[in-house]
Amino acid sequence: MKIKSLLSYGQKTLKDSGIADHKTDAVLLLEHVIKKDRTFIKAHSDEDVTDEDEKTYRVFITERSQRVPLQHITGIAPFMGLEFVVNGDVLIPRFDTEFVTEEVLKEVCDGERILDLCTGSGCILLSVMSYKNDIDGVGTDISEKALSVARENAKRLGKFPFLLCSDMFEKVEGVFDCIVSNPPYIRTTDIESLEPEVKDHDPRAALDGGEDGLDFYRIIADEAHGHLKKEGRLICEIGYDQGEAVKRIFEEKGYRYVSIIKDYAGNERVMKCLNR
Repeated sequence: MKIKSLLSYGQKTLKDSGIADHKTDAVLLLEHVIKKDRTFIKAHSDEDVTDEDEKTYRVFITERSQRVPLQHITGIAPFMGLEFVVNGDVLIPRFDTEFVTEEVLKEVCDGERILDLCTGSGCILLSVMSYKNDIDGVGTDISEKALSVARENAKRLGKFPFLLCSDMFEKVEGVFDCIVSNPPYIRTTDIESLEPEVKDHDPRAALDGGEDGLDFYRIIADEAHGHLKKEGRLICEIGYDQGEAVKRIFEEKGYRYVSIIKDYAGNERVMKCLNR
């Protein structure tokens, strides 16, 4: 089958399955299968693909039409100009968290000690370590499976954070210049209303923030004081409608200069504050 015919099949199948980005996803999957970029695909659309590649592509298109995330099919998620290995044991790094990471990079200086709570794939911590010099990075997660993914990403990127299996601050020692977290913040009752790619494939423990979605912010606010240097910075990703509630939690615990920052879409996305 010719490249253009196979691509047309993929796009139509995904469109018929209700995939909003059917054109893009079909191209990305074809790039992954034949190991060529879209420029090649466009310029060589009349060339034939191998039978093996055609078979693989059809399998991938079927999986995507069943709402398996694109990143789980390819095993790779782009983030901050880097590539991260992902699977069902970690949240897929998303653009919202890129915005958070950009805010972290504004605050962190070369040579500082950084703690990343709920590190998952390690995307925030490893991005900071990639774009700043001599960062002493520590990442924690309650899931050993998630940490295995983070370790693989650290190895791929040539970075060497200390990755610790810990329930939040449980096993954390010492103090840090900056603590960052993308904690679970979805209300328990809202999870079933999420897109199938999220509710059926992201780890539930990485989504569920409790009845009001704020459980983990309360833990962070309670315990971060003892692990932050004086004037240390604390930065968290938040839900689009959680700014006022999160701000109140941290102000009531004595953090200073608590601010809520909106992302490029105008949604509340980041909480920043200083230790008391």
